[in-house]
Amino acid sequence: MIKKSKGFTLIELLVVISVISLLASIIFASLNDARAKARDARRKSDIHQFQLALEYYLDTNGIYPASGGASPSPNGPNSSWSNSAEASSWGSGSLQTAMAPYLSKLPTDPTNSPIGPFVINAYYYFRFSSEGGCSSQYMMVYKLEKGASVVSPGYLTCGGTTYQYSGGPLNSANANGIITIGRRGL
Repeated sequence: MIKKSKGFTLIELLVVISVISLLASIIFASLNDARAKARDARRKSDIHQFQLALEYYLDTNGIYPASGGASPSPNGPNSSWSNSAEASSWGSGSLQTAMAPYLSKLPTDPTNSPIGPFVINAYYYFRFSSEGGCSSQYMMVYKLEKGASVVSPGYLTCGGTTYQYSGGPLNSANANGIITIGRRGL
């Protein structure tokens, strides 16, 4: 009499493990995509709230809050920019003090780490100096993880120089998803 085994064969176990692994990888990929989209939605909301606060500041003071030193380079940041990854220029600096009546806390990017001069994971803000009558203009820069949506005008012209952060065609986001927002005040 042949005794039947009640266990699984090695092949059956390998097939089940393979199917479970495949399903797990699909679920994790979908979850990461959903998380990136959620972070992008937060970025858009943060920037919108910051823009509203800047407009309230402009209405009250007749000028946007200062961000730092002299004018930026036409295609990238320098020490004149305030960014959310540096507490000295964002959260605990003069920008936070200036914006306190309008925002309880300045927004920060969900990942909030600068990773190079032209690829960012932080919010950047720059207000042009009053030289050349440009004090009612500012630039904000942020990066989406899942594509880019163009925000008009995407560039500023001050003193005959056109400034944009992305380095691409005017009024556009570059391949890295970096978005430049330019705003003309009063």
